[in-house]
Amino acid sequence: MSRSTLRRSAAALLGAGALLLTAACGAVTSGNGSASAEDGADGGFALAPYIQEAVDAGETLEIRLSYHDPSLAFAVPIREGMQRAADELGVNGEMIGPSGGDAADQVSELQTLINQQAIHGLAVSSASNDALKPVIQQAYDAGIPIISFNTNNPDSQQMGFVGQDLVASGEALAEELLTVLDGETGKVVVFSVDSGAGWSNDRFSGFETGIEGSGIEVVGPVNTGNEPTAAYNTIESTMAGQSDALALVSLDCCSFTAGAQWIEQSGKAGEIHAIGFDVQPQTVGYLERGVVDLTISQAPAEQGYQAVKLLTDFLKDGVEIDDVDTGVLVVTPDTVADVPVEG
Repeated sequence: MSRSTLRRSAAALLGAGALLLTAACGAVTSGNGSASAEDGADGGFALAPYIQEAVDAGETLEIRLSYHDPSLAFAVPIREGMQRAADELGVNGEMIGPSGGDAADQVSELQTLINQQAIHGLAVSSASNDALKPVIQQAYDAGIPIISFNTNNPDSQQMGFVGQDLVASGEALAEELLTVLDGETGKVVVFSVDSGAGWSNDRFSGFETGIEGSGIEVVGPVNTGNEPTAAYNTIESTMAGQSDALALVSLDCCSFTAGAQWIEQSGKAGEIHAIGFDVQPQTVGYLERGVVDLTISQAPAEQGYQAVKLLTDFLKDGVEIDDVDTGVLVVTPDTVADVPVEG
């Protein structure tokens, strides 16, 4: 992906709220491709009778977005986008999920909803690529339209995916790093709040592809965990052992803000480059003060909006479900004032 492509993506998202579909920023893989309301006739998806009855009766549809940890600041703009779509489309949208990100609790909550026939459409986001695969299958078999958002669940029975192409976003991160370094070669340290998670692995694999042959030496990804103090301490101790590092690279919002805090408090601003993800309120401040070089947004509000819209359009109008790539938006100190804060 070229730098000009990235900037065109940014302009489209800022200027018109346009979405980049599956051809943009690389391919997005869904579990079983696109799906339409008639699929049950040929042995595929068949809408549950209770859902069809609700649609035919014009009842208010119940759409749930199950996020792997609704307590995270990143959930705020997703929820806002979800509510905007629900209000526009006349459905009831709610975000659910376990505080703290426990996959077993998320699965249990979803199984209860499925068994109670309490929902008409479901979108899920999981910390692990495999954690929700069985319950996605359960929802699909029960005739509940099921998609993933924010984090993909490839090779599952999801009917579509709404979110950023994570591998492509890792490649974009690498390209931006090389631009920032401007020919310098040496060591960069990569951090992640969950280095074992599928989303982290996808982003890191894209990052590795993007820097291949550049002469950059990668340390990490170093796992920081999600607790802010612990993340800061991990970054502080890691960077103490990597005093010759050129840059600090984060694969997510939370290790990025912890890394920026360390850079600022240690007086390293201007000495160590820093790039990462998302437009959290703290990240905006670090961009404005010149502590970090740039961040990459994945349009979380659009993820919430499009997840509700895909499900609602499918249920009410039989519109085929397909993947939606919310793209890559590079945010710099010069452009941050024009980008919505994510949190």
